[in-house]
Amino acid sequence: MPFTFRCNSCGETHEGMPSFGAHAPLSYYGVPEEERARRCDLGSDDCVIDKQQYFVRGCIEIPVQGETESFSWGVWVSLSEANFLLWLKYFGEEKRSQVGPFFGWLNAWLKPYPDTIGLKTMVHLRDDGIRPYVELEPTDHPLAIEQRTGITVERVAELYSLMMHQEGKSPLTN
Repeated sequence: MPFTFRCNSCGETHEGMPSFGAHAPLSYYGVPEEERARRCDLGSDDCVIDKQQYFVRGCIEIPVQGETESFSWGVWVSLSEANFLLWLKYFGEEKRSQVGPFFGWLNAWLKPYPDTIGLKTMVHLRDDGIRPYVELEPTDHPLAIEQRTGITVERVAELYSLMMHQEGKSPLTN
């Protein structure tokens, strides 16, 4: 039976586990739009800004209690140049999960949570073209707690409502 939930805002029943992701790292939006083409090299899974800042795309997966599928945040993480080059070397390989993990800093604003920018992470490559798994440092930050302990179906509905029906959407919803 497919996963369903009732939205807190619109009252509709939605089918399928929602996920939200950003088109680019938050730092990309800090570059004036008229300068992005010259200063930024943005791909579907990586971004380099000014040949000095290196970002990769991955997933923060939040287990949902009683469900087999996780809720997912598509996020960007900054890496050191050395780790980025190693990530780049192996990213196109079918079998790559043995490489890494890579330390990084979260470069995303997830608006349902207190400040998420700069949370410590580990980026784990996965095999078969699956986007990397982003593991948050096990702190008392609410997002890190939810990644460790999971969330309820009601929390999924709350997150969906916050992301889809609230004013002032973040760059995450672009």
